[in-house]
Amino acid sequence: MEKKTPKNQGKNWSTQEIEKLKKLANGNTPTGLIAHELGRSKASISSKASQQNISLQPTNKSPYDRNVSNSKKGNSNKK
Repeated sequence: MEKKTPKNQGKNWSTQEIEKLKKLANGNTPTGLIAHELGRSKASISSKASQQNISLQPTNKSPYDRNVSNSKKGNSNKK
């Protein structure tokens, strides 16, 4: 099976595409999904993000409140 070439392969990046890349990257969107949204390859997304100093690394945010997590572990300091 042949791989499809992205619809925007070889085209210049528009200002709107760069802004969308920034928005999606800030929202912790996976690189593959960003590539699909923009019609470009993962490699081109990574390259443009690097050129624009846009981080594609996910931010490490705790999904839970620390107090809730500790109480579930039995580490609460209730008196």
